[in-house]
Amino acid sequence: MIDPALARRIRVVGLDVDGVLTDGGIYLGAVEAAGQGAPFEFKRYDIQDGLGIQLLRACGVQVVVITGRVSASVAQRARELRVDALVQDPEARKLPALRRLAAERGVALDEVAFVGDDLPDLGVLRAVGLPVAVGNAVAEVRAACQVQLAAGGGRGAVREFAEALLRARGEWEGAVERYVRERSADPAEAAA
Repeated sequence: MIDPALARRIRVVGLDVDGVLTDGGIYLGAVEAAGQGAPFEFKRYDIQDGLGIQLLRACGVQVVVITGRVSASVAQRARELRVDALVQDPEARKLPALRRLAAERGVALDEVAFVGDDLPDLGVLRAVGLPVAVGNAVAEVRAACQVQLAAGGGRGAVREFAEALLRARGEWEGAVERYVRERSADPAEAAA
């Protein structure tokens, strides 16, 4: 699926949010408090995507999230996932944001993979070394991408990509075994 030589060159994985980390649906509402409506937003994230991100980071791949919306939900999820950077730009200027992030990290754009789904991602996908489309991506995005995932956004697409990238690098099995070993050890026994 992914050329091993290309996979080994990837140092940063960039992710869109709506339609990639989520299914693209947004629940908006307001709660009445003291006569004023306090807005809130809900998004659904796939827990397996989160573990895929964790495994990428454990293998030394930096993960950045770049989205064209500003959302407290996204900021909270990015903190939980401990991503290396989060950019929320309401004007969806994703390529300039990615260029800045890459420059800060000393990474060339051909060492970056980006997972996208819709038109705001096209500029980035055309510029990176490994453009990736989720299963529910629009035709223009699919046409621009080297990798076509089966899973849709918010439905395990990021996990599918993380596994494919790490398998192509020859790191998947080791990453899984380290993860299992770390969670199988009894902290009380280690302290004794």
